[in-house]
Amino acid sequence: MHSSTATLPRLALFDLDNTLLTGDSEVLWGEFLVARGLAGADFAVRNAEMDRRYHAGEAAPGEFCEFFASTLVGRTPAEWQPLREAFMAEVIRPRIPASAVALVQQYRARGDLLVLTTATSRFLVELTAAELGFEHLIATELRLRDDGCFAGATTGTLNMREGKVSRLKAWLEGRDLAADAALPRASFHSDSINDLPLLMAVGQPVVVDPDAKLENEAIARGWPVLRLPR
Repeated sequence: MHSSTATLPRLALFDLDNTLLTGDSEVLWGEFLVARGLAGADFAVRNAEMDRRYHAGEAAPGEFCEFFASTLVGRTPAEWQPLREAFMAEVIRPRIPASAVALVQQYRARGDLLVLTTATSRFLVELTAAELGFEHLIATELRLRDDGCFAGATTGTLNMREGKVSRLKAWLEGRDLAADAALPRASFHSDSINDLPLLMAVGQPVVVDPDAKLENEAIARGWPVLRLPR
């Protein structure tokens, strides 16, 4: 039995990287590993190139997500935890602008159901989601080997491009909420052309500090464009 529109919570969906966060979590993680001597100079070059291709909308979702999944291979989540906490403290927290915190709070204050939806792996963004006060996180999931170590691969539907729409619909279904009722009332904030499918699926798309391709789309479609002081 699906909820009626009267009892349906209003969804406020947010992208993370280059939207609420100044920078991209996985690219920053790659740079963090290089700085710590845990990845070589060749990785730094490939990391920068993947970042460029992602912003240009050229990187295929599988290629993008698998590339960054490979950075965690061979260790368990528990073994990575001290580095993940250092990464959060040293790199991520300073890149969350007060303006982004205030934006999220604005939607929380009006009683919306807040969801952070990101192509980045759950393992890398869980601490960021908690820092921003998100109870609900939809992210790309990573596969673990039988020994509990990261396999260097993803599992399930990637939370990127059209995958963000299908993963959100599955999430709503799991909460017994009808997507066809929830999405027209939902807002979604993003910076990236990669998020065009979900921006088009919601009733209130908001473009935040957009890349060039998304800015052109926003202008053509009459979508609001937000600039956050960073």
